[in-house]
Amino acid sequence: MRFSCEKVLLQNAVNTASRAVSSKSSIPALEGLLLQAEEKLTISGYNMQTGIRTNLSAAITEPGELVLNARLFGDIIRRMPDDIIVFATDQNGSVHLSCADSSFEIAFLSAEDYPELPAVEDQYSFTIQQKTLKSMIEETIFAVSTNEARPVHTGSLFEVEESELTMVSVDGFRLALRREPIGHVEGGAFRFVAPGSALSEVEKICGDTEEEAVVTLGNRHLLFEVGDTQLICRRLEGEFLDYKNAIPRKNPISLTVDTKAMITSIDRVSVVISDKLKSPVRCVFTDGKVSMSAKTGNGEANDVCRLTGDGEGLEIGFNNRYLMEALRFAPADTVKLELNTSISPAIILPTEGEEKFLYMVLPVRLKNS
Repeated sequence: MRFSCEKVLLQNAVNTASRAVSSKSSIPALEGLLLQAEEKLTISGYNMQTGIRTNLSAAITEPGELVLNARLFGDIIRRMPDDIIVFATDQNGSVHLSCADSSFEIAFLSAEDYPELPAVEDQYSFTIQQKTLKSMIEETIFAVSTNEARPVHTGSLFEVEESELTMVSVDGFRLALRREPIGHVEGGAFRFVAPGSALSEVEKICGDTEEEAVVTLGNRHLLFEVGDTQLICRRLEGEFLDYKNAIPRKNPISLTVDTKAMITSIDRVSVVISDKLKSPVRCVFTDGKVSMSAKTGNGEANDVCRLTGDGEGLEIGFNNRYLMEALRFAPADTVKLELNTSISPAIILPTEGEEKFLYMVLPVRLKNS
């Protein structure tokens, strides 16, 4: 096997595929990257849950395939000069890497030891702009559950209709929903749950570009195709929350608030809150303002945030991080806040136009002052 290519291209491909490599495995090949040189150079990483395969241009003079330790190979490539890297194998089971005045010799494993990445049937699929998919993941993944007791909620629900994608994440304390138009849909309406860990990698692979990504649903696996890179992961099975019935919409109190201003106020009163000394943020919504406070063994903090509307004196408590994250990831400068009672969830929505996002945060019971 022999090829040459630009260092920056090889380094980017190695970094991308390495995200799916096992750090420790009883199968040595799974700690490595599979390199396949044919018409193009393909580099794959796979941890038996998620696989990433990426293609790059290289001048291939001798085709072949082999497995290299991902950490060692990545460290070598990163330290090489910015020039053309020449890659060649010998009969003794070694790989020679050279670039300018630098050269390395490392051992490799047989490609036969590497498990094959799953094939994904293409009955159902849709296309979406990379930057749209990236933002939808970023603005919902924070609400994915980390509780393995309900594995299906450790992922995000994708609901695909004729020309629209709805993504939903939920963790028992909050819910994040994003909705966007999408391109071509194959196979009619469908839905699936994608693991949060895999979506984190998809977000990194997607660029801030209008180029399209293709998402394909198979019987057991999902395929995300982004440019020259493919990510394959298992779909999560189980009954996802019936989110449409879980979101209360008949809320008598409707307020409009500047997103950054409210984040700043929550941040101020959160100064006295820590992992050891927890406290809800106490919010009192009145006409034109919300008064916030928090009290712990560290001290007491108070702040006021101006808003539009009358909160009718509603007093309600929230986990500071949950409320702040919902506001931080809401893609709007101003938001509408819907409230009902001190034990009803807060709903965060766009102030006008289509409901492209919705965040729900459950309240925390307050002790009497």
